[in-house]
Amino acid sequence: MVLAHGSRSKVIAVTSGRGGVGKTFVSANLASSLVERGLRVLVLDADLGLANLDVVLNLCHKITLHHVIAGKSRLEEAIYKAPGGFSVLLAGTGTVEFSRLASEVHDEFLRIVESLLPNYDIVLLDTGAGISEVVQFSLSMASEILLVVTPEPTSLTDAYATIKVLAAQQKLQKLHVVVNQAVQTVDGNVFTTKLQQVLDRFVNKDSEHPLKLIHMGDIPVDSAVRQAIMKRQLLAQSAPGCPAALAIAQLASKLEDAVIKHGA
Repeated sequence: MVLAHGSRSKVIAVTSGRGGVGKTFVSANLASSLVERGLRVLVLDADLGLANLDVVLNLCHKITLHHVIAGKSRLEEAIYKAPGGFSVLLAGTGTVEFSRLASEVHDEFLRIVESLLPNYDIVLLDTGAGISEVVQFSLSMASEILLVVTPEPTSLTDAYATIKVLAAQQKLQKLHVVVNQAVQTVDGNVFTTKLQQVLDRFVNKDSEHPLKLIHMGDIPVDSAVRQAIMKRQLLAQSAPGCPAALAIAQLASKLEDAVIKHGA
């Protein structure tokens, strides 16, 4: 059981090879920028074991995705309005029973995503980091995957490991890459080129459908980001004109083109 092709075109998954690269912060601020472009957006915290979207957004919540999956609450009760004008469906933290996908959880998770789609232009899935079963399943529901990386050797290694699994399991032919905490304008292009070269050498050479990486831009190192994180605010609230905010706005524009204007 999978999402219908037309439904998937509205789903963007934001993921990373490892934690600590700013994936959830990017997801939340990207949602805010998409709303500024006139889109109806919901962010679903798909990290079913170690969720932290609520912390980034400074939201207190009693009803979560876990309650809906368990049949304890209705879906509409678990949807909250976040700062920035988008909606969120938050997950609980440290909930072991949902960190692995039993078949009934699998089916209910899919049903929830399907039921959300008619009400939004874009559903952003803020996945967990790495290549767990939950992450893989979340990614399978999306038409576009945005991989958040940082410009350092360990991030390159983790990103390659993640992409290698995605290429094998998801049969991807394209993957969007954004480089967070970039220190210079060439970081993203250099990083993506190096990663593409490794893929071409070890993954694409025997593939009938080679995977192409699409560099979507860089989010520069910016002191305003740390200040926003400490305040638990979006950049649109704390520093709307800062370089990182402008970079995320450009990313939102590119993703809107990919999903709304040219999506499958």
